[in-house]
Amino acid sequence: MTLGAVSPGAEADNGSWRRLLAFDGAGNYELIKNIGYSLEPSDSAMGVRVGRNIRVGCFGGVAVANEIDKAENPDDAETRELPEMAGAAAEPGASTGGNARETLLLAMIAAARHHGVVLDRAELRVDPATIPSPAQLAGWARDSGLWARAARLSWRQLLRVQGTAPVVMLFSDGSAGLMVGANPPRNVVFLRDPRAPAGDDPAPVDELRMKRVWTGEVLLMRLQRGGNDEEAPFTLGWIARVVLRERASLRDISIASIALSLLTIIPPLLVMTVIDRVLEHHSMSTLVLLSVILGVAVVYETLLGYARRELTAVVAARLDTRLNLHIFNRLLSLPLSYFERNPAGQTTHRISQVWKVRDFMTGKLLSTFLDAFTLLVLLPVLFYMSATLAWMVLAGAVLIALVIFIFLPPMRRIIGKVVQAETEKSTILVETVHGIRTVKSLAIEPQQRDLWDLKVANASRLRLEAGRLGNWPNTIVTPIERFIERGVLLVGAYLALTGTAGIQAGALIAFMLLGIRVAAPLVGMARLIEDLEEVRSAIGEVGMVLNHPTESKTAGEGLRPRFAGAVSFEKVTFSYPGTKATALEDVTFGVPAGTMLGVVGKSGSGKSTITRLLQGINREYEGYVKIDGVDLREINLSYLRRSFGVVMQDNFLFRGTVRENIIAGRPGLTLEDAVRAARLAGAEEFIERMPQGYETFIEEGSANLSGGQRQRLAIARALVNDPRILILDEATSALDPESEALVNANLLRIARGRTMVIVTHRLSSLTECDAILVLERGQVVDLGPHRELVERCAIYRQLWLQQNRHLENQGGQRPTSMPSQIAKGE
Repeated sequence: MTLGAVSPGAEADNGSWRRLLAFDGAGNYELIKNIGYSLEPSDSAMGVRVGRNIRVGCFGGVAVANEIDKAENPDDAETRELPEMAGAAAEPGASTGGNARETLLLAMIAAARHHGVVLDRAELRVDPATIPSPAQLAGWARDSGLWARAARLSWRQLLRVQGTAPVVMLFSDGSAGLMVGANPPRNVVFLRDPRAPAGDDPAPVDELRMKRVWTGEVLLMRLQRGGNDEEAPFTLGWIARVVLRERASLRDISIASIALSLLTIIPPLLVMTVIDRVLEHHSMSTLVLLSVILGVAVVYETLLGYARRELTAVVAARLDTRLNLHIFNRLLSLPLSYFERNPAGQTTHRISQVWKVRDFMTGKLLSTFLDAFTLLVLLPVLFYMSATLAWMVLAGAVLIALVIFIFLPPMRRIIGKVVQAETEKSTILVETVHGIRTVKSLAIEPQQRDLWDLKVANASRLRLEAGRLGNWPNTIVTPIERFIERGVLLVGAYLALTGTAGIQAGALIAFMLLGIRVAAPLVGMARLIEDLEEVRSAIGEVGMVLNHPTESKTAGEGLRPRFAGAVSFEKVTFSYPGTKATALEDVTFGVPAGTMLGVVGKSGSGKSTITRLLQGINREYEGYVKIDGVDLREINLSYLRRSFGVVMQDNFLFRGTVRENIIAGRPGLTLEDAVRAARLAGAEEFIERMPQGYETFIEEGSANLSGGQRQRLAIARALVNDPRILILDEATSALDPESEALVNANLLRIARGRTMVIVTHRLSSLTECDAILVLERGQVVDLGPHRELVERCAIYRQLWLQQNRHLENQGGQRPTSMPSQIAKGE
């Protein structure tokens, strides 16, 4: 059998794959031969055909080894010489980074498709010039609704991987392959090249050859099982599950706490020994021994204390990170309608309550959890020293808990009132900050100040009531706490003097020292109940925001068709939540791809509602909204919105440079793309006059830009991704006449190759539209080009004459439209 190198056409193949495929001698031939002979019929389930002639496998159509006949002499095997190629044994790094990245992405997409999930490359937020890390790949898969985890496996662990799902093998040069099976008795795994045709067989690879290109990194994926924590309600149970994820660290902390608790017993016992033995018998040797024991105990306590505090800090940081990430992700997944119906200040204040939950989880909860181990160790010692005094300590702790339980119901009610008052106060503050320009322009500072004073006074009064109510249980339990700390000593002294307890002076001092250590956790656990009530209230506040239904329960669901841009509405009826009046009623129309569609009508006629339904903001409608014949509700929501370009009347620009705002959310786009979009939107001329051009920094609220400049940057941002459908919702209403004329002049260039939906009150900007949709009270009145509508549609003619009466008075000519093709819906 003659084995050559891979074909010249494989030069673009990844270096890892070339090293896997290059066989260079009789030793490797024997390896292939042995693998071929060892295949069992059951291996055919892995995609390897078994029979008289065994095809070992191929990658991307390049043969690894040809058919091997079952002959005793290897020279009798049927062979075929492979074409020669220079550099048969590919060196590391021989592949280009772009090709390695492409292979990696293809492997991820193929593995996800096995689970019925389509990965969208646009959702991988990584610079196209770089190879994604395993963590970024796992995040990409999780964002699409899969369970994914990057791991490092040994060869032995890899052979034990069970199941039919492919495992993504991450090679050292940045490329990847798919492991589709393993044969542990023969010590081989079966790999498939993600670039290979579907009918090609996987190839067996042994440990030696695999370790030349693989360092142990894999990506494991499967469907989510049971409830997804990302979609689970934000409750105390959810927080408990988050805490339990750190069970390994909590176990180590528990071990350290038990050891520290045992060390805590030593000093009181040494004190007892010094008083009862050393001082009484004047034993200097015993004193030296006790000093050495105490010194060793101090060293161990110092080291264990450091280790426990370090682990506690790590656990606290992880819990805090998970909590903040979860909250922000859920906040972003809420529908727009939620933010439209709820004041920003109310939402902000409710979300801010999470700091109470965070402090409880990372502070009081952890400290109480650690103190519980002290109780487990010290309580038996106390009962051993004096059962009578130990029962007194427990009785005091129980009394404290009862007092707190009695005051919980009234505290719960007053805390609810305080939270409501603080929410109202926060709402006023945030609204004033957001609307400060209006406050200043109308000179309504006194009114806002009076309103703020009223809310502050109400919140302060309720907080005072809550403080006074909380002062009562603290006052009642103070004598009990002092009895546990000091009174027990007096009782013990009395028992020692009367001789009824059989306790000596040193033991009494030791009991007092240990009793203080026990009393603090007992009192802390009793007070934890009070803190828990406040945390439950905070969780309820945060849950009122986070537990609202999200836009999509499964991130990976829905179709991702390639859009051409045909839009159709079929008997669409829609009412906004909380209202009975219909915003749209039996709306039916359709336009082909590439149409420039204008939408006009009086205020409240349903113009903006049309665009909201197209963007999937509202999906609770009757009828069908289709793009290229595909029902909008069947399309993946994130994919749908990325395929649109939207410019609204009031656009928000982020703090950052002009270039960053234009290419926002589109990783990998360059300055050239930003310049092209700005030129198309008519923004290039004012950007070039800025001090630093495209690197000019935009302040918060776009204070250093005019309204027209802000609007043109928003149009450029919508165009930078070359969307198939562009929506302009009153996009030119904030422009000055010169800027509006510039944008209108570019409309035909902007519309080339895409469908445009222009919602506007200014009919002069629609004269070039292929079709204009006229709405009245949520119903379609007419659909046609400008010239026809002026003649046959009374509503449109009235609107046109109202806006252009000055031209009629001057004897001006009406603007005419270009010939257009209109396709009405059935």
